[in-house]
Amino acid sequence: MLTVSETAVKQIGILGSTGSIGTSTLSVIEQHPDRFRVASLAGGCNVDALFDQCVRWRPTAVSIGTEELADELRRRLRSAGLSPIEVVHGTPGTVHVATLPEVDFVVSAIVGVAGLQATHAAIGAGKAVGLANKEAMVAAGEILIRAAREHNVPLLPIDSEHNAVHQCMRGGTSKEVRRIWLTASGGPFRRLPLDQFDHITVAQALKHPTWVMGRRITIDSATLLNKGLEIIEACRLFHLSPSSVRVVVHPQSTVHSMVEFVDGSILAQISVTDMRLPILYAMSYPERIPSDLTFDVAALGQLDFEPPDLERFPCLGLAYRAAEAGGAACIALNAADEVAVAAFLEGCIPFSGIPRTIERVLEATPDVHPSSIQEVLELDEEARRVARRMLAGVASGS
Repeated sequence: MLTVSETAVKQIGILGSTGSIGTSTLSVIEQHPDRFRVASLAGGCNVDALFDQCVRWRPTAVSIGTEELADELRRRLRSAGLSPIEVVHGTPGTVHVATLPEVDFVVSAIVGVAGLQATHAAIGAGKAVGLANKEAMVAAGEILIRAAREHNVPLLPIDSEHNAVHQCMRGGTSKEVRRIWLTASGGPFRRLPLDQFDHITVAQALKHPTWVMGRRITIDSATLLNKGLEIIEACRLFHLSPSSVRVVVHPQSTVHSMVEFVDGSILAQISVTDMRLPILYAMSYPERIPSDLTFDVAALGQLDFEPPDLERFPCLGLAYRAAEAGGAACIALNAADEVAVAAFLEGCIPFSGIPRTIERVLEATPDVHPSSIQEVLELDEEARRVARRMLAGVASGS
């Protein structure tokens, strides 16, 4: 057996390096320099953050959103004596940094479908992928799973719930699994009377009781649509039917998910609410390596579980509907939600307008199954057009 000093250092490519998952990944790498090294980075338009990351981590290549920003980043790197770092941009740039020959493991953490092509390309290049972007699996999971099988590439979930399921499933074979249980905090409105939902403010919806996350995912947590996306992702990652994936509200967010086996045994994964732990698990798999992310079992206290209220949270029911249909319905669910959440954050629709918009878009979505990433992107764009047209009609009163 290799000792730690003899273990090969994994070269990590990070898609979405300036976001919360990206920066948490860099924190994990910093804590384990004998295990991991930054090979490549891809960010959006935050040139200051990407420059700082290049100075600190010296990647082989970095991708940024636009050509203009790439030119600026090159100038700044040249002035800092870091001109050997290759700077690329846009979707082709993201694909490039995800498929560099030296990259061993890709963390896919770009929000939405923007990182889909790079994730698919990484799989095609034989890279192990850590999925922190549930939208990619929701929109194109059928294609990604097929590609992973063809190239014998592991897809390791970083989302805390699916990461927990992955850990629990090591306790048995896939044939021994009866169902999985995804836990949901219930968000800030699980006790709010239904007749007050039209009056929920943006500030109220952005106050998540447990996690600190981006704006869209925080709103998705408040509507439970995030759990709906996770149902679809779980079906695809673990090859289960929607009826075998259940959701239970667990306000403490201590049990991250559970797996129920055919003999009635249930395994639960418990840990601190810190995304560095699932990131470390995915990047070091199949090993487990020591960390300081300990959990005080003595302080566990009370654990509450309750079924979700589908009347209060209709997005969950819409997600089950999309999961059963698959294909374009899953793409439309995610796209319509993204458009509707943006409209809510801008004050254009009430909180309850989010599920109403999603339902209308689903009703207008054809029953088709894309066979390529390009078809996925076309269906995604069409769903967004439909959602915007519907919201424009609501605004005009038509």
